[in-house]
Amino acid sequence: MPLPAARDWRAASVHNPSMSAAPTIRVEGLWKVFGPHPQRLVGSPDADLSRSELRTRTGCTVAVKDVTFDVAAGEVFVVMGLSGSGKSTLVRCLTRLVDPTAGRVWLGGEDIVAVGSSRLRHLRRTKFSMVFQHFGLLPHRRVIDNIAYALEVNGAARDVRHARAHEVIALVGLQGYEQAFPEQLSGGMQQRVGLARALAVDPEVLFLDEPFSALDPLIRRDMQTEVRRLHRDLGKTMVFITHDLAEAMKLGDRVAIMRDGAIVQIGTPEEIIAHPVDDYVADFTRDIPASHVLSLGTIARPLATGEQAAEVALPAATIVRDATATILAADGPIRVVDGTTEKGVVGATDVLRLISGEHR
Repeated sequence: MPLPAARDWRAASVHNPSMSAAPTIRVEGLWKVFGPHPQRLVGSPDADLSRSELRTRTGCTVAVKDVTFDVAAGEVFVVMGLSGSGKSTLVRCLTRLVDPTAGRVWLGGEDIVAVGSSRLRHLRRTKFSMVFQHFGLLPHRRVIDNIAYALEVNGAARDVRHARAHEVIALVGLQGYEQAFPEQLSGGMQQRVGLARALAVDPEVLFLDEPFSALDPLIRRDMQTEVRRLHRDLGKTMVFITHDLAEAMKLGDRVAIMRDGAIVQIGTPEEIIAHPVDDYVADFTRDIPASHVLSLGTIARPLATGEQAAEVALPAATIVRDATATILAADGPIRVVDGTTEKGVVGATDVLRLISGEHR
């Protein structure tokens, strides 16, 4: 069963066409080169050499290579790639923990690459927060004071910061642990403290750098669900870094896949699974069950000659996995609708082909 013709998602979704307002984050032509005379490599032919050849010839490593993308307000934008792909260096450039070699990063219309150290500190305290893989909690402080720490740095009075800390404690499900020390908490609970601390200043943007990599699988799954709930409740713009494709597909409104410092493809999880832009992305996504990601609208087809559609109709946005039982029980292909518009039909054979991997 062929899917609709592929679009070039690299070109189409670098600047998100769905954005009706100015993006919260805009990244343009971002480079980070480590080594001697890094500026010489920006845009040069040598930057296209393999990493081993480049190190031999110049002593440099291109960690982030000419990266451009936008992040809409309220979007969860996931950056993923294998170890060494440049994803963690990228997020450190976005927050100026590492200064880029070239390029611009606008946050709410302000170029944070150009601001001075005083303004940068203010932005970190008020506009954006980070959550790291290693929790970085203060071991001698109780949970409530760890969470309130950013407000303390900002000069908030004790009663004010504790009142806010209690609000975010309730938000992330830490009630009853206010007086505990970090060492008394599990890894998942410690990461909840990290999330609460990041949320305490009510930032516009949350940057999360592989925050759940150190957690065991069950706790990691719970924390992924927690991030989805927090995003649904708060609507914060999030940039989430991960090496786990399943995590990226679960959390991301859009996903950017990196390789050797460059972005290979940007798209929704459905776009990436349905239309991988090259063999690298196709291999990368091969183990993700397409039926868990693709919608009925993506695989809908015209009614074939001699077929009789069932009376059942499902929305085009329904994930195939969630519709499988209904499709298999129907006495013919079900109709797929988008509002009042019929998009086509999906039958049992279509689902079985998808599950068997014949769309790949």
